[in-house]
Amino acid sequence: MSDFLSQARALLGDTHVLTSDLAGYATDWRGKFTGVPLAVCRPADTQQVAALVTLCAAHSVCIVPQGGNTSMCGGATPDSSGQQIILSLSRLNRVRDISPLNNTMTVEAGCVLQTLQELAAQHERLFPLSLGAEGSCQIGGNIATNAGGVQVLRFGNTRDLVLGLEVVLPDGQVLNLLKALRKDNTGYDLKHLFIGSEGTLGVITAAVLKLFPAPRSRAVAFAAFQTPQQALELLGLMRGAMGDRFTAFELMSNASVAMVQRYFPASPALFAMPYPWHVLMQASDGGEQSALDNAFQAALETALEHGVIDDVLIATSEAQAKELWMVRENISEAQQLDGANIKHDIAVPVSSVPAFIEEVLPLLHAAYAGVRPVVYGHLGDGNLHFNVSSPAGMSTPHWQAETDRVNVIVLDVVARMQGSFSAEHGLGQLKNHEMAMYKTPLEIDVMRRVKNALDPKLLMNPGKLLPN
Repeated sequence: MSDFLSQARALLGDTHVLTSDLAGYATDWRGKFTGVPLAVCRPADTQQVAALVTLCAAHSVCIVPQGGNTSMCGGATPDSSGQQIILSLSRLNRVRDISPLNNTMTVEAGCVLQTLQELAAQHERLFPLSLGAEGSCQIGGNIATNAGGVQVLRFGNTRDLVLGLEVVLPDGQVLNLLKALRKDNTGYDLKHLFIGSEGTLGVITAAVLKLFPAPRSRAVAFAAFQTPQQALELLGLMRGAMGDRFTAFELMSNASVAMVQRYFPASPALFAMPYPWHVLMQASDGGEQSALDNAFQAALETALEHGVIDDVLIATSEAQAKELWMVRENISEAQQLDGANIKHDIAVPVSSVPAFIEEVLPLLHAAYAGVRPVVYGHLGDGNLHFNVSSPAGMSTPHWQAETDRVNVIVLDVVARMQGSFSAEHGLGQLKNHEMAMYKTPLEIDVMRRVKNALDPKLLMNPGKLLPN
């Protein structure tokens, strides 16, 4: 491989082909997967990406595209062979164009999500993709995994926010689909092949993203109730009352809220008594704050009068709204601090969420005395992070050894309800074996046909997404 590395250095420069001190690239965000890369290559632009991919094809070197390395599923981590390169996109961080009149911006794959949110705000626009890792994740990775987040209820997944793409194909050709069009009915919409493909079909280098008028007002509330069915009823009531102004609806079990309050003692006080379930909800629009507040409060009063909710805390300031949102945003980190847990990122039809919870919780408690499910997520689009913490006193290795059994308990119910075993985090190498369990043979066969057509040498992110 010395010949390959010398040619890569000639192409990118010595300082951008790294072969030492690679730990930050070689281990995933959760610390679950660690690989041994041949090198980390850091091209500066699309032309260098294309030249590097062409070089890899000539030498049959496998490529693992990597953005902010925030994958929850080991999707951007190489294997242990020492024969795969990490293609880091962090230097492709330019904004090529922003058009407030067209409500679009054209950006490179290495742009950090939060940077794009802030840039849009400077132009009185909103880029609505919002998730916990937004301070470090990169837009190319968001697109490659079709990331979801907390505003899918109103704006959809990442797929719904992408108008065009630029992709370097596995043979090094640059496929330019960077059109800022809302309507283009000229055959197959090729960009959708690459959105959610996790780098297995090519390297996303740039995208045209949708923007929206920046909201001028926001209303936030934290509601409490006894059952997930009440949450579903509340969702229907609030969407009926608020329409498209209703942008977020986050379900949280009491266990998840209590965990945040334990590990983040500065978290706001909520209710005088504990409730089994909570929802954090948000509405926003371009009108006056007082008008939004009046409509929001009237809807919540109706919910109280009809017994849909038991109690509610309405934010009276932007500072208080941010504090309430921090409860939701700190759940993942609190659970990480709490110890071993088996994560699930599932989706079922929105109407089936209460039935799913009510069926799976007893099954888990019957299988493991003292198990601690931590349930939270985006009820408005049927996506739950159904994480299962170990019983008190059980060691991490012992609990992790139960992963397959716990997965079967949870995912068999998901499959029976016509759901998805991966709603927004992707598959990576953590969940790719579950494709064979929960996808039909024909679905997998069609995916393999697409993969083989675009990447016949199987060089792009091997071992990810598709079952081995």
